[in-house]
Amino acid sequence: MYISLKSSLLVFGLSSLFGGVSARAADRGAQVFKLCSYCHGNSAEGNPTIGAPSIAGLPEWYIKRQLLNFRSGARGAHPKDVAGMRMYPMARTLNGEADIDLVTKHVAALKPVESPQVVKGHVIAGKKTYVVCATCHGQNAEGNQTLNAPPLAGHNDWYLVKQLQNFKHKIRAFDPARDPIGASMAPNAAGLSDEDMLNVVSYINTFKYTSPAAASAGSSAPTQTP
Repeated sequence: MYISLKSSLLVFGLSSLFGGVSARAADRGAQVFKLCSYCHGNSAEGNPTIGAPSIAGLPEWYIKRQLLNFRSGARGAHPKDVAGMRMYPMARTLNGEADIDLVTKHVAALKPVESPQVVKGHVIAGKKTYVVCATCHGQNAEGNQTLNAPPLAGHNDWYLVKQLQNFKHKIRAFDPARDPIGASMAPNAAGLSDEDMLNVVSYINTFKYTSPAAASAGSSAPTQTP
């Protein structure tokens, strides 16, 4: 009985210890996010007036990769990437990869915010263009981590158009050696006209996004709106 009681106390102690560590990590993630919230909003809903997209509910792996890219200068160092240049110094204020991991967990756990649709294009034409995009980003624009392709559904439509323009003009992934994953988008964007971009993003707007956190809690995959 003594051994059993001792074992129970040990288990309880370890549970309390790890529970406390987990809570402190979550608190640290929320604390780090306060810096992000000045531009991205308290709920990570974004602010289009300063080019800050909604980031709530994005996959951890994607958020982390972009923060590391901003931190290293692989992204946000091109003089024509005004919004990206704001992110470069902000990412460098993070206290190493530990803070990056904690803040990405915090952001990924936030509920995605449905943003107003401002892009107006031809959905049927966009559907034809999206056939190529679907190869990596998925039939429902849900993304594919294996291919390093982020979800497109649920992203701010104005942000998607801007990033397509940046990829086309090599403002984003300007140095393929430093951002080979981003550089793989350049040839796909190169053949798109401004009208093509509006059309394909209008088609992407027909999908609803379900964050990985919500999906793991039992929600369905991204669905298409009528």
